[in-house]
Amino acid sequence: MGADSVSGGSSADVHYLRVKSDLLSGRFPPGTVLLETALGKMYGVSRTPMREALARLAQDRLIERSARGFVVRERSAEEILAIYEARIPLETTAAALAAERRGSLDLERLDHLLDARRAATDPATHVGLNEQFHRALRAAARSEVIASTLEQLDDLLTVYRPDRSAAKVVDRTVEEHEAVLDAVRETDGERARAAMSEHLVRMRDLRVATLVRLSTG
Repeated sequence: MGADSVSGGSSADVHYLRVKSDLLSGRFPPGTVLLETALGKMYGVSRTPMREALARLAQDRLIERSARGFVVRERSAEEILAIYEARIPLETTAAALAAERRGSLDLERLDHLLDARRAATDPATHVGLNEQFHRALRAAARSEVIASTLEQLDDLLTVYRPDRSAAKVVDRTVEEHEAVLDAVRETDGERARAAMSEHLVRMRDLRVATLVRLSTG
């Protein structure tokens, strides 16, 4: 979400969202040192709004204080596991609720996203469509508390996204999303929960394995 997408927000909110958007897009990889002065020059603003933005990003646990200022957090395998300990129960519950509460428009949206994912060939497009599928499923669950909490966990995971091309990983996401959607379509909440759990456990293990490979390579 860039600054232009913030309507009616304060100046501090705008600058916070600008830096956060660039951080989550990969502009500042893990380990990058973020300095108020340098960022101020980059974004064409004074140090004060940058200081406020960095403080808020530290509260979000996306960056952390260092001797030189702030640094983009480098995820550990233990932290990835901890995030998934929170994510899996919430996301599987969302899938089960979606099976109970989804409407015809929800199914059409999920079908459309899955079709687009099948047709896409660009890895960056894959990532975006995968994220949209999960958000659409959460919307079908009709639980703002679950959806908003999962959005926060998404941000924590986005700072570290595995390089699948380097790892030569077989992508089973489409098939796993199909299994979730089939269960949601048939209003089978427990099957939707189980299918989502299988998907997330594989993604958790992929992230951890890739992190370990990169740290020992």
